[in-house]
Amino acid sequence: MKIQLCQFSGYKIYPGHGKTMVKSDGKVFMFLNSKCESAHKLKRNPRKITWTVLYRRKHRKGIEEEQAKKKTRKVVKHQRAIVGLDLNEILAKRNQKPEVRKAQREQAIKAAKEKNRAEKAAKKTTTSTAAKVMQLNFN
Repeated sequence: MKIQLCQFSGYKIYPGHGKTMVKSDGKVFMFLNSKCESAHKLKRNPRKITWTVLYRRKHRKGIEEEQAKKKTRKVVKHQRAIVGLDLNEILAKRNQKPEVRKAQREQAIKAAKEKNRAEKAAKKTTTSTAAKVMQLNFN
């Protein structure tokens, strides 16, 4: 079983299908159907007719399936400095032992709480003196 190719469209012609045209100079043309034959006789260019294989090859249609998947580049992770910290400081913090970091964190929390207490105490004294002054003025 020999499968021919259509001279015009480029499609496969299976046994029992198509037409064969032999010119007087001896050239043999195989066509899939009368559509291809008539287009050839009208001297149409298969590269300009959208449904032919030649057109699809020329305009790179349907290549996505055939073409091997392009290799994706591996993402390389770079470490950069952040505003306020240079790279050496970041690496030093990362390499610290967890106990040291925990102690630093607790110390920072204590300092923040102490500061809040001091602010509240200062606010309380100012409000209490203002209240006393208001009471004196009221009486």
